Amino acid sequence: MPELLFDGTACAVLAHDDDEFPTLERDQVVMQPVDPATGVPLKSYPSLSESEALKRVERSHSAFLTYSRTSFAERAKWLQCVAERLRKSSEDLAQLMAQEMGKPIQQGAAEVEKCASVCEYYAEHGESFLADEDIPTESRQSFICHRPLGVLLAVMPWNFPLWQVFRAAAPALMAGNTVVLKHASNVPGCSLAIENLFQTASFPKDVFQSLLIPSKTVPAVIAHRLLRGVTLTGSTEAGRKVAAQAGGSLKPVVLELGGSDPYLILEDADLEHAAQLCAKSRLINSGQSCIAAKRFIVVPSVRKRFEELMLEQLTAVSVGNPLSKETDVGPMARADLRDALHSQVVKSIQAGARCLLGGAVPQNDGAFYPPSLLTQVSPGMPAYEEELFGPVAAVIPAESEEHAIRLANDTAFGLGAGVFTKDIEKGLRIARYELHAGCCVVNDYVRSDPRLPFGGIHDSGFGRELSHLGIREFVNIKTIVVR
Repeated sequence: MPELLFDGTACAVLAHDDDEFPTLERDQVVMQPVDPATGVPLKSYPSLSESEALKRVERSHSAFLTYSRTSFAERAKWLQCVAERLRKSSEDLAQLMAQEMGKPIQQGAAEVEKCASVCEYYAEHGESFLADEDIPTESRQSFICHRPLGVLLAVMPWNFPLWQVFRAAAPALMAGNTVVLKHASNVPGCSLAIENLFQTASFPKDVFQSLLIPSKTVPAVIAHRLLRGVTLTGSTEAGRKVAAQAGGSLKPVVLELGGSDPYLILEDADLEHAAQLCAKSRLINSGQSCIAAKRFIVVPSVRKRFEELMLEQLTAVSVGNPLSKETDVGPMARADLRDALHSQVVKSIQAGARCLLGGAVPQNDGAFYPPSLLTQVSPGMPAYEEELFGPVAAVIPAESEEHAIRLANDTAFGLGAGVFTKDIEKGLRIARYELHAGCCVVNDYVRSDPRLPFGGIHDSGFGRELSHLGIREFVNIKTIVVR
């Protein structure tokens, strides 16, 4: 294992920390992550009190007053340094994710690399994305400039505990904002490790801070007079609450919420290719991804063969210890999440769905759930109406291509969607005009890319992350006129 490049106190350890915490204030809690592969408690952490969290916001604002006047070149240098430290710490960070939320370690290493790439992307392009824009008028000079807003709150989930943070923080910091992070309570070690990466990369003090706080403290942070914006990745329910709180304080917000991405399998699709990519997308991060392929809508002539191929793909993966490099699918992040997923599966079967694979809770330790395949899924079933946040694929029969499109759009979500067909022009037409989602792909699966805008519509949220659009979400687009 390489040298530990972040403070050891930020690491989850399998030995439980038995030290007594100082007396907690009334609004504090103890964050106790549990290794989802074994059920063994990890290192525990006391949360900040509400008063301490608000003091951290004030410190962040003080840092902003100076940091916002640094040059793009300086910010780019610091981001490049973060990218270097991410790569040097890759093995440690991947192990930390595996321990706290069960991510297979090879996927964790890939996540670390993606975080490094987004830092490098904004270090290279941030200045040009925020360059002044001249607007010819009758005035001597008129132009648009882009100025940072101030302190931003990032409320982030556990499923991609590094990537979700970095895709929000890299553009925000490059624009000159400062960031306070409220991470999910089951990944406190990841949260502190991220803070340490920024601190040891020579970013000015308090420019990026981790707030170990419970959800009940978030409204007070949002309402703080010095907080200027909020970005959240999480459930639709959480998004509604945060949007209401931010709206009440007239603060901008970006929401990336849940998804139940439909993939259309048309008559002329390359079925082997489709099944391979659909299974891969469905099982990424053990199926715990907002943009995973979830609903497979198949026309009659190819449904049987597609199901056979999906069975082959789903049974070929290795399920087991996330610390093993041979593992494709690890445990779900928590036992309660596994149990909720199983309840959705059982209710769908009771309503008429057929289970072709899996669908049973293993009799072993940990929060494991097997790769599962349901077919004959129809409206009214949880597998049709709800997001299945785990390794369960739902095949929905369609009567025709037109019917498949209607079924795809028959959802409250609108994050991603895909279509498989050999007719590229038809695929483009369906993706451009027919599917209602923020990202649509043809003969591929949806994934985020620093170069492309990312986000959804409807119950999947609003606003965009990444690309030139993402960095402009939290800046003051200021008009300057000189007579």
